[in-house]
Amino acid sequence: MRVHVVSDVHGRADALAVAGQGADALICLGDLILFIDYDDHAQGIFADLFGRDKAAEFIGLRTQKRFDEARALSAALWATLDGDPREHIERNVRAQYEALFAAMPTPAYLTYGNVDLPRLWSDYLRPGHQVLDGESVEIGGLRFGFVGGGLRTPYRTPYEISDEEYAAKVEAVGEVDVLCCHIPPALPELLYDVVARRFERGSEATLEAIRRIQPRYALFGHVHNPLHARARVGRTECVNVGHFRGKGVPFVLEW
Repeated sequence: MRVHVVSDVHGRADALAVAGQGADALICLGDLILFIDYDDHAQGIFADLFGRDKAAEFIGLRTQKRFDEARALSAALWATLDGDPREHIERNVRAQYEALFAAMPTPAYLTYGNVDLPRLWSDYLRPGHQVLDGESVEIGGLRFGFVGGGLRTPYRTPYEISDEEYAAKVEAVGEVDVLCCHIPPALPELLYDVVARRFERGSEATLEAIRRIQPRYALFGHVHNPLHARARVGRTECVNVGHFRGKGVPFVLEW
């Protein structure tokens, strides 16, 4: 059995269209849309609406953790547009989802990332796409559990939830052979992004479940440029499957 795993697609419909070649199934760990691009300030919804220079200014403030100033800049820019800012965001998100789900191979097992809008996914799913969040499924004789979304941060991305709600989803998954999450378990070496020069949030609940259940693998994304892409917790191999937008290549899991 061969499964390809991707995470942090962020608009790469071109690479997504071929990500399942040679695999029995594709697993996608979320973050499909590209709202803002820290590497190329001209890309993403924010730059499409307000231009590269304003995107660069906004990114600079967030990188410096000047969140109040970043929110003030964002609010001032949204105020220049006609109508409700949420309508502008949703229109652009829908355009990306339409292209991404059309490119998504089948069969595919998906969960949400922290920048996704779960309520919109059902409008674009095709036959052969199965969304799981706090649920498990058998693939090729192994049990795969899925936990989507992220924990709350100062960045206030769309699908951030409380620690308690996240832990409940981890608990609901139960005993699995492969645990698939968008965010990593709370191991510092897996959370530090060497380019952004900051720690992302990881899940203590996921780490505790890994220690207790000892699945074969714990797969995740979220940290685009991790200090370490792998770590072992007992018998469990914890693996960052890679920044798909940047690399365009899936992680391969075979058994």
